[in-house]
Amino acid sequence: MPRPSVREQIVDAAYEQFHKHGYNAAGVKLITDSAGVPKGSFYNHFESKEALALVVMDRYGESRHLETLADKKVAPLTRLRDHFEFLAKDIVEFDYERGCVYGNFSVEAADHIPAIREGVQDGFDHWAGAITAAIREAQEDGSVTPAQDAATLGRFLVNAWEGAIVGERAAKDGSSFQAFFTVAFDVLLH
Repeated sequence: MPRPSVREQIVDAAYEQFHKHGYNAAGVKLITDSAGVPKGSFYNHFESKEALALVVMDRYGESRHLETLADKKVAPLTRLRDHFEFLAKDIVEFDYERGCVYGNFSVEAADHIPAIREGVQDGFDHWAGAITAAIREAQEDGSVTPAQDAATLGRFLVNAWEGAIVGERAAKDGSSFQAFFTVAFDVLLH
């Protein structure tokens, strides 16, 4: 099997370090040490840590499997629940120590790095759009009431999920995720 390129080694290491330590704590040296490459090689592939963060956000978005929200072979409400269960499982498997890259970057860097803010906003918009489309389908098939605007519900679910992650990182007991699932699926999406 061919060895990954230096660029890919850096991206892989940054994905892990940004996810584990956050944007501010994951410096270029930590990332390159983690990748097992010389620090100088970083700048052969990336103009800045900010540029690398944008690549990491893209990779993170791909890892969230948003395409499953559009799988017409599965009922839309089931797709929505499965999506959030997948996200919860990912966080629990890492002992609640990794949150959402978009949420982490939003808190740490979006206020003072415009490119990060735009990347985070694009990520949240894409995610909310996928959720909104599934909610619209659920409204059309009658499994979710059309009383609320699907786009408003989609954005609310993204925001509520981000809050649940913050709660879980503090409590580490599943209670915030349970509250999310109860309100989202037993109250809002019925």
